[in-house]
Amino acid sequence: MRLLLTEDDPEAARLLADGLVASGHEVVLASSAEQALELYAQAPPDALIVDRMLPGQDGLWLIAQLRSRGVRRPVLILSALGQVDDRVEGLRAGGDDYLVKPFHLSEVLARLEAMLRRSADSVLSSRLAVGDLEIDLVTREARRGGRRIDLTPREFRLLECLMRAAGQVVTRRMLLEQVWGYQFDPQTNVIDVHISRLRQAIGDDRLAPLVTTVRGAGYVLAPGLVPRVP
Repeated sequence: MRLLLTEDDPEAARLLADGLVASGHEVVLASSAEQALELYAQAPPDALIVDRMLPGQDGLWLIAQLRSRGVRRPVLILSALGQVDDRVEGLRAGGDDYLVKPFHLSEVLARLEAMLRRSADSVLSSRLAVGDLEIDLVTREARRGGRRIDLTPREFRLLECLMRAAGQVVTRRMLLEQVWGYQFDPQTNVIDVHISRLRQAIGDDRLAPLVTTVRGAGYVLAPGLVPRVP
């Protein structure tokens, strides 16, 4: 899952982001509500984690701005304000859940998963399937033909990106930005190595191949499809 975390405390942001990344999620950081709006516009995440007390405009202002623009992504509010009235205000402002500081990472993860399950309007389905390959975005599990596939968090994110664009060419630059967070090509074979490992993990060497290399363009994931380069 791609998350936008808005937190102005650098240490708190780092600790939470590290925990989320270790759990297999991609995290984009913003230190203010204004910056979060800009980052959202550039690349909408799957869900948002918003600290209520921020410099300048606060977290409730951010949520109100997003909701007024038709954004229905799940939002988890984090706050040191834990009175009943505070929580009610946060939920009425458009938050999907409200977690009082201090908190444990396991509870953040559980609440994110619960928000995703409840969010009928979310653009994110809890499962993606291409042919006999399926991934669960909540449990972070992958299966092919019913057989569970062991993937690293990076491999899972790579597979997720390919499956979201099933049947379309995904360029190296897109993968670098979405999976590794690079805004440039570091001129390494890191993508080739991970694609090779992913192919082996999902059984492309034994079963009908799903991942195809499009020379000079990138990669495409589709069962029995010869991709067209746009």
